[in-house]
Amino acid sequence: MRRGLARLTFIDLFLWGFRLLVILLVLYGTAGTLRAGRYSAEQWFDFVIFGLAQGGIYALIALGYTMVYGILRMINFAHGEVFMSGAFTAYFLAIWLGASGVLDRRPLVGLALVLALAVAVSTAVALLVERVAYRPLRRAPRLVPLITAIGASFFLQYTFRGLYGAGIKAYPEIALFVGEVGVGGFTILRTQVVVLVTAAMMMVALYLFVMRTRTGKAMRAVAEDKDTAALMGIDVDRIIVVTFALGGAAAGVAGILYALVFKQVHFFMGFIPGIKAFTAAVLGGIGNIPGAMLGGMFLGVVESVGPALFLDGLGIVAPYQLKDVIAFTMLVMVLIFRPSGILGERLAGKRA
Repeated sequence: MRRGLARLTFIDLFLWGFRLLVILLVLYGTAGTLRAGRYSAEQWFDFVIFGLAQGGIYALIALGYTMVYGILRMINFAHGEVFMSGAFTAYFLAIWLGASGVLDRRPLVGLALVLALAVAVSTAVALLVERVAYRPLRRAPRLVPLITAIGASFFLQYTFRGLYGAGIKAYPEIALFVGEVGVGGFTILRTQVVVLVTAAMMMVALYLFVMRTRTGKAMRAVAEDKDTAALMGIDVDRIIVVTFALGGAAAGVAGILYALVFKQVHFFMGFIPGIKAFTAAVLGGIGNIPGAMLGGMFLGVVESVGPALFLDGLGIVAPYQLKDVIAFTMLVMVLIFRPSGILGERLAGKRA
């Protein structure tokens, strides 16, 4: 114990003090909120359900980050724009289907068409970024693909701004999903039910694909060691393409779910959700698929419940304006005290 105390530096003490301060503020704010009794049980239920729906969207985007990192050991910062591209392009089809009455007469068919277009566009953009921006730099120092990813992100943002305009577009409502459903004395918006069910199905399907199929086994082998996997007869380039395609498809689905919940799209819509999804991936354990799912759901719930639970009790006015502070404070805390994430493992020096 004495040796451990002797090795403590000023930075170590500062970081432990910072963590203790954050924990005390959270406990004090929570106690103040619960004592005041400003929120009813129904309001807390609404916070949690909205957080789960939002977290499902984060989780689907985070899967793209974590799979690409698992294979290439790089952060694809253009993934937020992959998410944006599908939803923004599908907006024009949704408007046409709404004007022609298809979304009212056959809402499921209309939604399926919009979803298919979003998935196709997001997948195509993800594959294009991989082929043009990342594949030529496969053996380059790790900083080079990172800078390229940031450049690809800006390029996609302003390409879609030039194609579709800088204005915010309002997604048409689907009559079938307007309204609420009752669950155990509480009510849930139908759009939230659709988001929760769809996100859960996508995450389960992707997990089963990675864990139970031959292609998924090859993906895990390439993630472990690309050179050895190639010697064993695995086509590494094909597996990397499949990884980007899966991440792009999940981002396309997430884009439509985002449009159903927030009902608007614009060329910059991928930036904040993309950063939040990256936070979720780090929180769960970057490179770990179940960790990305868990991190996304956890972040969504904390971001929804946190302002009311933590900040309201501290006397902060309009606490929901600071919901991003909670998300990024969590990221800083994880990076400081558990860089491997909740479900992550410490990587060997060669892989890290």
